[in-house]
Amino acid sequence: MSKARGAGIVLMLLLLGGCAPSPQQLRMERDLEEMKRRLAETERALASQRETLEGSSRDRFDAMGRRQADLQAGLEGIRVELQAVNGRIADGAARSRELHDTVSLVQEDLSLKVSALEGRLAEVEKRPAAPPPAPVPVEPVLSAAAQYEKGVALVQKKGGGEEGRKILEGFLREHPKHDLAPNALYWIGEAYYGEKEYESAILQFQDVIQKHAKHQKVPAAMLKQGMAFNALKDRKSARAILRRLTEEFPKSDEAKKARELLKSWSK
Repeated sequence: MSKARGAGIVLMLLLLGGCAPSPQQLRMERDLEEMKRRLAETERALASQRETLEGSSRDRFDAMGRRQADLQAGLEGIRVELQAVNGRIADGAARSRELHDTVSLVQEDLSLKVSALEGRLAEVEKRPAAPPPAPVPVEPVLSAAAQYEKGVALVQKKGGGEEGRKILEGFLREHPKHDLAPNALYWIGEAYYGEKEYESAILQFQDVIQKHAKHQKVPAAMLKQGMAFNALKDRKSARAILRRLTEEFPKSDEAKKARELLKSWSK
């Protein structure tokens, strides 16, 4: 009910009832005012509820819109992933075809090689069998003394110095503490001297002199060492070694030869 209609009803009642309202009229007015108040409150409540409903509807609509947008985005993501998977599947299929083609080529190549080998094998089988190889003679294992004697014999033999030296070097490697080791050192020096490797001979004779100072081969080593220096045109060193030989071993045969050489060099 509108306010204008309520006011019209009140005016009509006043006109019908005269100027002085009766208690009944007053009660009716109060009831009317109460009804207007309640009507106004009801209208305000309805308006508020309508606004609330409209706001809630807008919120639900916005939420539905956002949810729809999220679903759409998820759907697009799935489509993109599906395209990527399809691409990888296609690439895998292409690589598989390439691998298959490569394997086929290798198989063909191997088949050709096997066929060629089979043909060669057939030719070989047709050929007469070759005689078995002659057995390689095996040299008997020499004792230490025999090995030494063989080396010395070769050194003393014309043209056998290098071979004899190698045998004596092997003897020293295998028997470094043998009683014949000083002699082997000396004869290696003799081999170098015979090969005109005078510097190597000097060093080899020096090993005999230093390592075996009291051995019977020392005078011979000193004599040959002096002669090697003389062959190198170092007469001064040669004289010094021979003089030392005559002083340390004056009664030896080597000292006698040293004195003869010294005398001949002074002329």
